[in-house]
Amino acid sequence: MPNTTHSRTRALLQALLVTFLWSTSWVLIKRTLTELPPLIFAGLRYTLAAVVLLPGLFRRRAEVRALTRADWLRLVALGLVLYTLTQGGQFVTLRHLEAVTFSLVLNFTSVLVALAGILTLHELPGRLQWLGIALFGTGALSYFWGGAAMTGRGLGLVLACLTMGANAGASLLGRWVNRGQRLTPLVVTGTSMGVGAVVMLVLGLVIEGWPSISLRSWAVILWLAVVNSALAFTLWNRSLAVLSAVESSVINNTMLIQIAVLAWAFLGERPTPVQVGGLVLATVGVVMVQVRK
Repeated sequence: MPNTTHSRTRALLQALLVTFLWSTSWVLIKRTLTELPPLIFAGLRYTLAAVVLLPGLFRRRAEVRALTRADWLRLVALGLVLYTLTQGGQFVTLRHLEAVTFSLVLNFTSVLVALAGILTLHELPGRLQWLGIALFGTGALSYFWGGAAMTGRGLGLVLACLTMGANAGASLLGRWVNRGQRLTPLVVTGTSMGVGAVVMLVLGLVIEGWPSISLRSWAVILWLAVVNSALAFTLWNRSLAVLSAVESSVINNTMLIQIAVLAWAFLGERPTPVQVGGLVLATVGVVMVQVRK
């Protein structure tokens, strides 16, 4: 029992550390976007992260060689949706929208996936999930109603909604790829990230061109690639071996509050009391949506 308790405690601390690292990414991205174009920035981050994962893929080269054509099609699709569209969209959106507002829109992913499950998987949400959807909607409305006018932020909101839709598609696609647990997480992550990152970087070079990158920007890119991507995803996958899906979802959803605090401290994004209440309601609603019987 002591060993089990120790393992759970360590997994919980690892998961919380990962969500904190991911939350700090938003602040680092937002501040560095004043110097770097978004697609080049995102492409460099995830291309370098994929390079860091290459030694692990080399050790599993037998599994990589055994991938079928259908496996590669699924992994390429996942890479394009999860990294090129979702992560690329995140960097582009953060250039036009506040971090907290975008984080709230992105958290609607869980609600969208639950609603999409009615049509695609014939999974009807339970009473608790319907209540969670209602709470999230109330919290989101409270946040936007209690804040400053959204004039001039239309493009940012449109980009946020498109990114949220891509994120929901990546969630459903990720379930499809990992169904049956035939492929190891390292192979799925390394191959899909490599494909999506390279496509994103090429698009950035074509659309934005190669920028002048300062030492500070390179330091941010390397930190995001090595620590907040490669290391963080590895720690997160380890924690998933111990924590339940509900526990990991609850911890992951604390990012909405963490991002709000970090954005207030480092970006000057100060929510009103009504907006703070809306963020708390939205967080509770998302957690309830993800709880399964």
